Amino acid sequence: LTKGSQGGFYQSKEFLDLVKSIGEARSKAEEDRIVLSEIETLKRRISEPDIPKRKMKEYIIRLVYVEMLGHDASFGYIHAVKMIHDDSLLVKRTGYLAVMLFLNEDHDLIILIVNTIQKDLKSDNYLVVCAALNAVCKLINEETIPAVLPQIVELLAHPKEAVRKKAIMALHRFYQKSPSSVSHLVSNFRKRLCDNDPGVMGATLCPLFDLITNDVNSYKDLVISFVSILKQVAERRLPKAYDYHQMPAPFIQIKLLKILALLGSSDKQASENMYTVVGDIFRKCDSSSNIGNAVLYECICCVSSIYPNPKLLESAADAISRFLKSDSHNLKYMGIDALGRLIKISPEIAEQHQLAVIDCLEDPDDTLKRKTFELLYKMTKSTNVEVIVDRMIDYMNSINDNHYKTEIASRCVELAEQFAPSNQWFIQTMNKVFEHAGDLVNIKVAHNLMRLIAEGFGEDDDTADSQLRSSAVESYLHILGEPKLPSVFLQVICWVLGEYGTADGKYSASYITGKLCDVAEAYSNDETVKAYAVTALMKIYAFEIAAGRKVDMLPECHSLMEEFLASHSTDLQQRAYELQAVIGLDAHAVESILPSDASCEDIEVDKALSFLNGYIQESIEKGAQPYIPESERTGMLNISNFRNQDHHEASSHGLRFEAYELPKQTEQARIPPASLASTELVPVPEPMYPRESYQTTTVPSVSSDAASTELKLRLDGVQKRWGRQTHFPSTSTSNSTSLKTVNGITQVDGSNTANSRTRETYDSRKQVEISPEKQKLAASLFGGPSKTEKKSAAGHKSSKPSSHMVKSHAPKSSMEVASEKTSVQQPPDLLDFGEPTVKSTAPSLDPFKDLEGLLEPTTQVSSAVNHSSTAAVTKSPDIMGLYTETTAGAHHKDSDILSGLSNPPMTNMVGGTTTMQVAQSSKGPNLKDSLEKDALVRQMGVTPSSQNPNLFKDLLG
Repeated sequence: LTKGSQGGFYQSKEFLDLVKSIGEARSKAEEDRIVLSEIETLKRRISEPDIPKRKMKEYIIRLVYVEMLGHDASFGYIHAVKMIHDDSLLVKRTGYLAVMLFLNEDHDLIILIVNTIQKDLKSDNYLVVCAALNAVCKLINEETIPAVLPQIVELLAHPKEAVRKKAIMALHRFYQKSPSSVSHLVSNFRKRLCDNDPGVMGATLCPLFDLITNDVNSYKDLVISFVSILKQVAERRLPKAYDYHQMPAPFIQIKLLKILALLGSSDKQASENMYTVVGDIFRKCDSSSNIGNAVLYECICCVSSIYPNPKLLESAADAISRFLKSDSHNLKYMGIDALGRLIKISPEIAEQHQLAVIDCLEDPDDTLKRKTFELLYKMTKSTNVEVIVDRMIDYMNSINDNHYKTEIASRCVELAEQFAPSNQWFIQTMNKVFEHAGDLVNIKVAHNLMRLIAEGFGEDDDTADSQLRSSAVESYLHILGEPKLPSVFLQVICWVLGEYGTADGKYSASYITGKLCDVAEAYSNDETVKAYAVTALMKIYAFEIAAGRKVDMLPECHSLMEEFLASHSTDLQQRAYELQAVIGLDAHAVESILPSDASCEDIEVDKALSFLNGYIQESIEKGAQPYIPESERTGMLNISNFRNQDHHEASSHGLRFEAYELPKQTEQARIPPASLASTELVPVPEPMYPRESYQTTTVPSVSSDAASTELKLRLDGVQKRWGRQTHFPSTSTSNSTSLKTVNGITQVDGSNTANSRTRETYDSRKQVEISPEKQKLAASLFGGPSKTEKKSAAGHKSSKPSSHMVKSHAPKSSMEVASEKTSVQQPPDLLDFGEPTVKSTAPSLDPFKDLEGLLEPTTQVSSAVNHSSTAAVTKSPDIMGLYTETTAGAHHKDSDILSGLSNPPMTNMVGGTTTMQVAQSSKGPNLKDSLEKDALVRQMGVTPSSQNPNLFKDLLG
């Protein structure tokens, strides 16, 4: 970009003006306005067709500039991806640069560049290979590592040292992302350590450092190799190109010193091999430059890690002394940090630099001060604890960083506990910490302080412990006079006064309780402080009762108790009631409940509950059943089984992602052809949602004619307009009975002729789900509102459709209907034309045999008339009412229904002839209409024109 701004890439004046205007922007708002304008310009130009490569390269560079300024340039990512496919080296490298800046390893476009990277890794031009390796380090994620790993391993033997170096870097990146993917390639790092090129060798040190950090023992054999390399570097045997400020390869030296520090830790034999070369670096290193001081600092760190050597420790102390005496804050900081490392090995070294350390405490540089306090914390002894802790407390008062103030407070407490010269000083120091740090002090610090006061100093001298507690009580009573105290400090004060306020007899119980009541009243908004105060009162009164002294509760204590007894806090209420109960007990009971100075006594817990043995024995003697362990129970239900069952049930109600099982197709009963000669219309249920076909065996019904009076229309193959979509493409919308041909024999679909408990349950559930649109469709198709349940008794017309009968719970198959028709002798029907698609085996004389192809639709009407005439014995059906009711809905809804269905060819229920074909054949006067009218006249003796002259046209069309 710098070269671009100088015109080095032959950029246009427009781009140079953009860079200039952004640089001259006086506010962030002005800069954003310029960049947003540039984004709109790039969006418009980058989408133009046939853009020259030079222009596209400039647009991508401008997108990089926009992205670096914090704006979104995602609209141009795909164009940068396209650029890496270009054959031009300059365009390809520009594309790689842009892609590395635009994308991350988890971006969706990464999949588009993997193939190109694989191809470029095999390129003959090493510059292309280097560009691809750079992209590998940045963009290849864990999932795509196997796609490029073999080619990168081959590049380790590439003749160009730049390629080998970048291949090492790529493998190191793979190790950082997925160590298991390159675990078998560790030997390659060892081999590249001996590469002729120092750059490849230096790049190998980085992955080896990570490997050694994770497993030191596996690389102990490389100590001599590392020492030899470091010696050659220190002796300036590397080319001059690796020098930096007259230091021979300083970065390689620093990395080697870090590796040697790991390998020589707690290993005397390995450390002895390092002493000579580390000493040489101390002598030859130039401390007049920053890079020389950096190498010296790394030498000090190495010396502090390996097995100690007196000469090296002395050289390190001299270097630290030079750092501390320097005027540079950076060198002082480095000297303080190095001194903190050395005092772990040789504490006397720190004593030589105490004055220099104290000077650093007074330095205005806050970072240097904090580092110095860390050093002082490590240098603290019983002889200097007072000075160091006082300095820490003073510094704590001067800073506003609450986090660091909390850290210093905890360190002061820790040092005071370990190196306190006297009890008086310890108590005063803790008081200062709590006063100045306030509620920033960790609650654990307060608990540790209370435990320390209770336990004493861990010695057998009870006098010293008593003096400690007395000093604490006296100092706390004095501090209570201050106006505002931290909550944590007040908790400590209340606890100490309750435990040891009257222990030495210096202060009376009335005086201590009065102070505690004052604390509870002064800090009435703090529930925790009030709780500590009530508990302290209870302890003091308990100790007085146990000692046999009379308890005189102060008036302020009485008012306080009454307030707490009615408090909204259940904790305060409980403590107040406990105090009220303790006051009413005798001395022996109180002493057992609250013994004196027993806060640190171990509480013995009887896990076996042996104190209940007497009660258990008494219960068993009265007839109670003894307890049987779970492991000894036999013949009893195992509760774990119920738990497992509950867990299984709970897991079974979760989300399931596997596909549903397809319904099992059972073998259907074959129907002899003879049974299909009857012209009975097979009844079907009401229209429902398409559903699965349940194949079950049919149950014979009592009444066959009553069930056969239903008149339904088949809609196989018609696209469903209502209800939920299913994956059964052949399911009928009307759910009507369908005829299937298997091996040349027509069978009735068992899904519509079944009568089982499964079918009833499924139908009843589906009835609830019928939508109003579906009911409206059923009414328009069948001439009236649909009924879900209807009896075949009087009061209902037999011609109305019904899906469930009282006596017959399922529609009958053709075979059953035919068998029952044989047993019931019915008069011959002149309009019974038989099944047009299946020939009957029984000979029948039909005067209209030659016209059965024309009269297929009429078969439905005639069959309906025939069925209705035989359904009731005592009452004749209203035949013309059937026609009128049927045609009333069909005449008005016929055009809407046919236009709403997406598949025009709706098959007829019996004959299989489509409705469209019937409609076409019914146009104009023809012989078919005449025959229909004559047949009805002979059958019913009624003139069609007297009822409805358009009846048959409506039914057929």
